[in-house]
Amino acid sequence: MLKSLEAIALYREGAQEHLEDNLWLKLIVQAEEQVVNLERVESLQELDRRNPVLDYVERSLRILDQLPRSIWIKELVEETLIWSETAKGGTLKERLLWQEEGINYFVHNIGSAQLYDRHLGGTVSEKSALIQRLIETHGLIGQQIRGEVPPEVNKPLRDLVEEQLLTVEELERLLTVLNHCIIGAVSPELWLNVEHEVKQLIALISSGELASPMPMKERLRRMRLGPISRGEDFTTEWAKLTQEGFHAERLDSLSKITFWYVESALQTFSLEQFLKVMILAAQRAQNESLNQISFEQVMNSIYYDYKGVKKINVYKKRMIEKYLSELIWEDIEKGILPAENPHLMLRPYAKKHLPDTLFFQFQFSAAAEKLIDFCMEAEKSPLYERAVLLLFDLFELRRDAFDRFHNEDTYLNQMNNTADYKAVILDHVTGHKVLDIGPGGGVLLDLLEERMPEVTPIGIDISSNVVEALRQRKQREGRQWEVLQGDALNLKDFVEAGTVDTVIFSSILHELYSYVPLNGKKFNHDTVSAALQSAFDVLSAGGVIIIRDGVMTEPVALLRRVRFLEEDGMAWLERYAKDFAGRQIQYQRFGEQEVLMRVNDAMEFLYTYTWGEEAYIHEVQEQFGYFTPTEFASFIEQTLGKQAKIEVFRHYLQEGYTEALRDRVRFMDENGQEVALPDSTCFIVIRKE
Repeated sequence: MLKSLEAIALYREGAQEHLEDNLWLKLIVQAEEQVVNLERVESLQELDRRNPVLDYVERSLRILDQLPRSIWIKELVEETLIWSETAKGGTLKERLLWQEEGINYFVHNIGSAQLYDRHLGGTVSEKSALIQRLIETHGLIGQQIRGEVPPEVNKPLRDLVEEQLLTVEELERLLTVLNHCIIGAVSPELWLNVEHEVKQLIALISSGELASPMPMKERLRRMRLGPISRGEDFTTEWAKLTQEGFHAERLDSLSKITFWYVESALQTFSLEQFLKVMILAAQRAQNESLNQISFEQVMNSIYYDYKGVKKINVYKKRMIEKYLSELIWEDIEKGILPAENPHLMLRPYAKKHLPDTLFFQFQFSAAAEKLIDFCMEAEKSPLYERAVLLLFDLFELRRDAFDRFHNEDTYLNQMNNTADYKAVILDHVTGHKVLDIGPGGGVLLDLLEERMPEVTPIGIDISSNVVEALRQRKQREGRQWEVLQGDALNLKDFVEAGTVDTVIFSSILHELYSYVPLNGKKFNHDTVSAALQSAFDVLSAGGVIIIRDGVMTEPVALLRRVRFLEEDGMAWLERYAKDFAGRQIQYQRFGEQEVLMRVNDAMEFLYTYTWGEEAYIHEVQEQFGYFTPTEFASFIEQTLGKQAKIEVFRHYLQEGYTEALRDRVRFMDENGQEVALPDSTCFIVIRKE
């Protein structure tokens, strides 16, 4: 067994006295802060219970211990491995002293090489000089493959042959073993995936050459391999952004920069958002002498544990996305950041004594940080919905642009599971160009593509997250439909007037009614009017608007009794009546578990009651029924005029509500006789004559 593995085993058994003779181990085990790439970490809670740096070093040494290699290679690689992570260790006090000495522990390969040099105390042999070079370039071959470093950073390895410290064959064997240990300790599967490319690069370096400089576009593409694997169409998106004002040549100043933690920090953001950050970095790199750019602070702040699993901090992510969406390419290229946002700023900064390294951080105001912490804590309590609403208000977010937080994936799946209902829409689709407003998970787009191949389906959604998810799925699955980010109230800004044959509003008008303020007012029929007029304006003659949405019961004065069969049912209603934003919910209580209500108040409540606790925060903010059938027909005629003809108007109870509520409530008339639930949904087809 390697001596270093024996030292680790002794430490794990509780021994401490040998740490003075193993300074590398002492530094690692004394670490008072976690410095780890969170890309492959499953739970942040685990990091509090173990030392991930020590675990990684031990895994790398075990790989080395099992490799059948010569003693001299094992000695060199062992010494390199045990020192290469030391810059991630040390007490907080020690790390401050290191920084004052100019030891760049933020760039751990350089910092570790500096610590190794300090350990040598000026006594440098040919062997220790070689090890120091290997520590200094530790991991850079893998990072070159990932696009994070330019080829020049591996020049010190190439020079080992020229300086006659190693032969070509010795360097090749040494680097192969070292990189097997470095990459295999991250993941054995990762080593198998990149082994061939690593060996090709090692052969090139050992022969005295370096790889040709990689264009920044290719480097950035490699940094986006995670999003690309999930469906990002990098080439198409790059071309689109170029047309919109992104100038790729502005990135040239980054060609010699080494990036740290960039993929881990930014991989969940869109390519547009990613490139906006890169342009800002390039602007700084042009004016300063930089070698390194670190996104460690962004990475550390963007993750947290949700129910024991590492998740993106969606509260921060949504705010950052909004912030980046408001940056204009022309301003970014000038390095101009918006000064009017009091709660969030993208802050590049340097640290004293480390002039060649630039750090990036999304800096939230103290109020925003506390409110985000409150949201995270409130996840465990009924305060959650109020906390999220405060966050929306603080950042002036439009709710329809920012869908569910933690249950967003579930929400999109549920949207996709409504395929049977949405298939009915296809019977009324006219012509070739079809707009699906608020496409959700894309199920209707899929149905249009699969069952109506002559149709060109286009999804339009204001949510950047929905659009990004759909674009990635389109790329993964080879779909032919299109998706645009746009506002349903201004369709002429995104499609040419008179060119659309069918516009579909499937369960989206009630969200526009509930969430989109018009003239400063939400729950506004004028918003529905604006959406219908917007759709009518882009329709061709003979085109249709198809609506599937909530409907109210008439007569509106009809009363119904609701008896709760669950103990917490009455508490649900009391909370709902207090929180529902659409209108005042009134009820008369009969005993502990029964109430008398107007039918439409009862149904609005029961829709939310059916969805359950996870969706509560959103459902109390939206009103499903906003017209009775008679009111809806009259409203359409008044809004669209004589040129609009209602061809289909029917309403029905959506399947599933009766079954979902069967064991939870009794729905009765005023006399206590059980009756059927009223119609929940309407289906309308309007033709433009």
